[in-house]
Amino acid sequence: MRVLVVEDEPFMAEAIRDGLRLEAIAADIAGDGDTALELLDVNAYDIAVLDRDIPGPSGDEVAARIVASGSGLPILMLTAADRLDDKATGFELGADDYLTKPFELRELVLRLRALDRRRSHSRPPVRELAGLRLDPFRREVYRDGRYVALTRKQFAVLEVLVAAEGGVVSAEELLERAWDENADPFTNAVRITVSALRKRLGEPWLIVTVPGVGYRIDGAPAATREVGSGD
Repeated sequence: MRVLVVEDEPFMAEAIRDGLRLEAIAADIAGDGDTALELLDVNAYDIAVLDRDIPGPSGDEVAARIVASGSGLPILMLTAADRLDDKATGFELGADDYLTKPFELRELVLRLRALDRRRSHSRPPVRELAGLRLDPFRREVYRDGRYVALTRKQFAVLEVLVAAEGGVVSAEELLERAWDENADPFTNAVRITVSALRKRLGEPWLIVTVPGVGYRIDGAPAATREVGSGD
């Protein structure tokens, strides 16, 4: 299990990380909201442990971003407040569990393992296409056995393309399914993200641009790939 611990008190964060390692739970630390969002963008975590009161975007804001991403990443909130209203607010934001400071490390471990078991019962299927292996649960992508590190947005775009099983997906549909409702329909975000994703996946190019229509995953052998597979 790999978790992200978002805690701005260095001593506590390190104590949690060291304690979890003794329980065979890998933990990365973020001391503020901005660092947390950066780590969530490039790494695959099983659970996020969020202190609500952190510098930058608050724990509540980070939780809201996780929920909006649609990743299904479980969230365990940490707080010094023990009032029911505070807990209710956290659950309304999308938190899956709550732990009030101070707490015993053993209780945190038990709660993390319970969340991990609960999530394992509803894991989405791993998809494979054209040498790609996409695991939505762990947010991991492999090409011909090689791990490919993707940002959250690149992963979301690839997930939509792989689900189409070689069919063409328009830029409008990608914008609708991989971005939020506030996305600008006239932005170049789709083209830029697809271009970066194509490069991350490496040659021979897998993502084909169908001029005036959209994009698709090309499962044909490299020698027969269409001309015009770039932007």
